[in-house]
Amino acid sequence: MGTFDERRLFEEWVAVHGRDCPSRTVIEVLANKWALYVLGAIRRYERPMRFSELRRLLDGITQKMLTQTLRSLERDGLIRRDVYPTVPPRVEYGLTPLGVDVGRLTNAVAEWAVENVDQILASRSAFDEKAAEAVRPL
Repeated sequence: MGTFDERRLFEEWVAVHGRDCPSRTVIEVLANKWALYVLGAIRRYERPMRFSELRRLLDGITQKMLTQTLRSLERDGLIRRDVYPTVPPRVEYGLTPLGVDVGRLTNAVAEWAVENVDQILASRSAFDEKAAEAVRPL
């Protein structure tokens, strides 16, 4: 580390983003693609949703992964699970105020992805072409 400011900035970074920082566990939950999709689905429909609705809506998610994702989001206070005493029991998942708040962020990420997908795909293609040329024998 060079200057005092650089050292201080490094120490602050490690304190906030280091392995032992509790906020890191929150980032890990939000970095899960299925968590983003679940939060986004409930937010988009603006109403509580049943497990089967989410499963149909989230193409490619397994029952196990949806269960794990819902439990994780409920544990973190981002969604609520409401069980109704019917036969069979009816269960719905809705956003908590904290879930609504984080939904603004996840929605911004989704909008950014849609707006920039063409540029990202073009960059991937160019990178892959360049990488393929680099490994060709002479």
